[in-house]
Parts: sequence; C-alpha cells; structure tokens
Amino acid sequence: MRKLVIWVVRGYLGLLLLFLYLPIVVMVLLAFNQSPLYKLPIVWDTVWFQSLAHNDRLINAGLNSVGLAFANMVVATVLGTMAAMAFSRYQFRGKLLLELLLFPPITIPWLIIGISMLIFFFWIGIGRGLHAMLLGHVALSLPYVIMVVGARLAGRGVVLEEAAATLGASPWQAFWRVSLPVMAPAVMAAALFAFAISFDQFVISYFLAPPGVSTLPVEIYAAIRKGFTPEINAISTIIIAISMGLMLLFARLYRFGGER
Repeated sequence: MRKLVIWVVRGYLGLLLLFLYLPIVVMVLLAFNQSPLYKLPIVWDTVWFQSLAHNDRLINAGLNSVGLAFANMVVATVLGTMAAMAFSRYQFRGKLLLELLLFPPITIPWLIIGISMLIFFFWIGIGRGLHAMLLGHVALSLPYVIMVVGARLAGRGVVLEEAAATLGASPWQAFWRVSLPVMAPAVMAAALFAFAISFDQFVISYFLAPPGVSTLPVEIYAAIRKGFTPEINAISTIIIAISMGLMLLFARLYRFGGER
C-alpha cells in the first residue's frame, strides 16, 4: 500500500512538473527549428539566434529591461532591507498599520496600479520616462523585498546583535559580522525577486515608457501583434538560460548561508 501511495505521489508531481515545463521546452526546441512556420520534424539550426543578433529593436529593448531591472534591484533591495530591519528592530506607534499596508499593493491588479501611477506622475509633473518606470518598478518590488527579508529576521530580532555586543563587539562589528551573514540569503533572494519582477513587468512599463523607449516585454507584445517570429523564441531561450543560471547560483549561495 505504501509503495502504491509513493507511486501516486511521484506521478502527481511528475504531471505537475510536466504542466509547468512542457510549454517552455517546446518554445526552446522551436527556437532551434529552422522552419519559420514551426514545421515538424525539427531541423536543428541556430538561424534565429543569428537573426536576433541583427534585430536592433529587440536587443535595445532587452538592454533597457536589463538596465532597468538592475537599477530596480539595487534600489528596492537597499530600501526594502532597511525597512525590514526597522520593522524588526523597533517598536513604534502605527507599526502594525504600516505592515498591513504592505499587502494591498501585492493584491491590487497591476493594471490599476499602472493607471494610478500614470495619473499621479503626470499630476506631480514627473510624467513618463525611465525615471518614472524605475519609480513604478521600485514601488512594486518593495513589498516583496520587505516580506522576504523580514521573514528571515523574524524570530531572530536583535538578540544575536545584543549577544555580540555583550562580548565586546561594536554596533558596526555586530551588524557586519552577525546580522549581515544571517540576512544575506534573504537579501539575495529578495534581490532576485526584485530583478525578476522588474524584468518581467509589462503593465507599468507599457504605461510609463516614453515614446521611442521600450522594454523587452512591451517589445514582445508589439511583435506578437504584428506577427510572431521565431526570434522571440530565441531571445526567450536566452532569458530562460540566464534565469536558470541565476536560480542555480542563488540556490548554492543560500545553501552556504544556511550552513553558517
């Protein structure tokens, strides 16, 4: 009976993974198919990757996405980590309300947030532009960073720093040698979250992008409306490879952090 249950569990998990990864595998395979009409059997070729190298619109949009996602990752991680530490270390009036207000931006549809940001930024005179896109992406990423880092700090509080202080460590030494190693895996995870949220963000970028500037999700959306080309499969394959590499790197770093 136990073996039957194990086989059922394995089958269920296998079907679940198949459901998640089969569309991605098909897209990657078609990126290496020579036929522009996705004819089978697959004739292996890298023609779409070579064609992608000459597609300035997709390359520029990809560079915009990477630059914007990196800037968002740095800003959101620093601000969010500082906020998580403040929530963890200090007790002040209105703290519970502020923590509760972190959740609504996660549940509100991004379409509504995008429209509200567009109206607000024009109302205060910022308008559209890369700066407005960065502000919008940071606003979306901050709740995730605060929750991830805050969850790591929960239960630990300032106990470890206080213990280090009683042993003669200065506040800076206690933070650098005790608190930061404890937070490091969560900070890394939060940074990757922030990068992924910004890189994959379509709605905010669509509303706040200035004329002539586009990010990769917006450019892919525009390309699909005109006619889907295998070059989209090629650049998506590159993005998947980079994303999987980052996740493997994070998993390894997290393991080291956990061992500490």
